[in-house]
Amino acid sequence: MINAIKKLTICMAAAGFVALQTMSSTGMTAQQAEKMYRIGYLRSGNPGTFSTKAFVRELRKLGYEEGRNITIDSRFAKRRKKLLPGMAAELVRQNPDVMVVCCGPAISAAQKATSTIPIVVAIGANYVEKGLVKSLRRPGGNLTGLSSISHNVVGKQLQLFKETVPGMSRVAVLYQKSRYAHLKLKETQEAAKTLGLELVPVDVGSPDDFPGAFRQIEGARVDALFVQRSGLIHGHKHLTTKFARKAGLPTMYGHRQEAEAGGLMAYGTDVTALFRRTAHYVDKIFKGANPAEMPIELPTKFDFVVNLKTAKALGITIPSSILLQATKVIE
Repeated sequence: MINAIKKLTICMAAAGFVALQTMSSTGMTAQQAEKMYRIGYLRSGNPGTFSTKAFVRELRKLGYEEGRNITIDSRFAKRRKKLLPGMAAELVRQNPDVMVVCCGPAISAAQKATSTIPIVVAIGANYVEKGLVKSLRRPGGNLTGLSSISHNVVGKQLQLFKETVPGMSRVAVLYQKSRYAHLKLKETQEAAKTLGLELVPVDVGSPDDFPGAFRQIEGARVDALFVQRSGLIHGHKHLTTKFARKAGLPTMYGHRQEAEAGGLMAYGTDVTALFRRTAHYVDKIFKGANPAEMPIELPTKFDFVVNLKTAKALGITIPSSILLQATKVIE
């Protein structure tokens, strides 16, 4: 009888240990289960761009992978601004942990759609002037992110352009018409004065404006064409590069793809680097950072692309001092 009681006690103890072990294991599994974070991604342009892929790759390096611990719900307006408010509202209804937006019109749409969900801007400009934030150092609301412009970029562009085409004196400036275009144009004019350049400003507000703008540039008898960085012009880069080639005008752009498409040269913010930094902002917000206290960063990395094929067609010899500064040379 005593032996039977001992065996029963041992069996009960063993069963209790197994149950405790099972509970402990289940608890550990629950603790180890990763939270599924939701990202709402809103872009004014098209999907499948190199910059979007750079953002996802950087998230992966930080330990976030779609389907495992993050989901990304994307909306692309394909340059149809009217769609953005509705798309922003759709994303907000999904209640994401953070919204990532690019570029100008998408920023405004997202900010109007929510004042509580954190918004990280991948590419933006004139944050304070547009009333998007209180200051770059301390945004003060639910929006933070990266700036695509730095105050010394235009001066650097014109300096490189002048060194490459030293004989130019009268330069057409093609820019996108907007409420804040005068700020960039003023900066360009100030930089041009120091180099002894006369500028001929020409604006476009829609795709239909390009033919008239090109006629205006041809009539102005300029030596070169300086193309300001903008979504509209970048989206129609084939038009400007074709025109410049036909008119025999050397060109300076702000996006590397514009030089790759046939422009003489391009100097501007490294957009891929901005999207990589965007992933770090998202990571910090996931870990509890407050966007109101996250400073908006100015760009630190720049692309400088020189197209030797275009230079040869224009009869321009690129100085070795310029080639040494290029991050990419197209031969």
